[in-house]
Amino acid sequence: MQDVLDRLRSGRVCYTTPHGAQLTGDSLELLGELPANSVDLFMTSPPFPLLRKKAYGNKDQEEYVAWLVKFAKLAKDSLKPTGSLVIDIGGAYQQGEPVRSLHQFRALLAFVDDLGYSLAEEFYWYNPSKLPSPIEWVNKRKWRAKDAVNTVWWLSKTERPKADVGKVRVPYSKSMQQLLKDPAAYYTPKERPSHHNIGKAFGVDNGGALPSNLLEIPFLEDLLEISNLLELPNSQSNDAYLRTLKAMERPGHPARFPIKLPSFFIEMLTDPGDVVVDFFGGSNTTGRAAENLGRSWLSFELDPAYAALSAVRFMEGQDLKAIQRTVKEIEGGATLELTEVSTPSGKEAESGARVEPTNASTQLSIDAG
Repeated sequence: MQDVLDRLRSGRVCYTTPHGAQLTGDSLELLGELPANSVDLFMTSPPFPLLRKKAYGNKDQEEYVAWLVKFAKLAKDSLKPTGSLVIDIGGAYQQGEPVRSLHQFRALLAFVDDLGYSLAEEFYWYNPSKLPSPIEWVNKRKWRAKDAVNTVWWLSKTERPKADVGKVRVPYSKSMQQLLKDPAAYYTPKERPSHHNIGKAFGVDNGGALPSNLLEIPFLEDLLEISNLLELPNSQSNDAYLRTLKAMERPGHPARFPIKLPSFFIEMLTDPGDVVVDFFGGSNTTGRAAENLGRSWLSFELDPAYAALSAVRFMEGQDLKAIQRTVKEIEGGATLELTEVSTPSGKEAESGARVEPTNASTQLSIDAG
């Protein structure tokens, strides 16, 4: 990792951990400095082209695709042949009209047609806790339903990237659990008219079902924008980050994804020691997930304030004054080594890499593997 850091001269290292480093700087320049064939996974979520400007610098919809392609091109150059780019892109409406933008689909076509990526698979992050938006079309006029799904494109440098979906199994549905107790009472191995034949292996307990490409991960991503919020729900996987920032009276990054999302793809697409990079680092959820899973990681963030505050993710349980001093030193230009990084328990680490199956009541027919 140090040899890679030595090449990233356009950025400043804010802090390091046992497995990674947070840098602040222009991601385009930093991506161009990464060695060729050095990265196993890029996991990122770019600023979305929303109708209203956000503090983190989202682009207008018309220029969005061309802007995003620049990053994807440089990322492809530094990916290993077995590497992947996973990019979470939310939807948006066109200016002043209840008509959806096609930016995430145009970006996908540009990645594949112009840059030569392969679309390994499309995923969909379903967030049932997402706040209704836009207010005009959903809450006021009630012309549109709540937008609760983000597209997540899994792209690869070659047709057969490293992947093992068996590492991200989900709990069996209740009906499947009953079937595994007595397979003979539930089904008989036979050929079916659909040619989706069920054999004896269907009744083998493999420790969980293979997940679908619909990832249900509840997450209130707008919590920091609710000014009168008195208490943060403990169910949030990044609630320690939010609670600490609230105690520090500091604004956090307004666009975050839940740690379960990067954890799922890191677990599925990499092995311990592999290199994971997020070039839109934000609050560094990807780095925290990679640290938990024993992967080497790099996070690039343009805004030095957000980069400094992301250190909070690695200091859970430490004294508030010590955290404040650390952030202040980083903001002052220091590069700190965070050696006492908080580590999740075995159960917490496992939950970070798991997603709940959607619609478990109908999952008997698809539980497999």
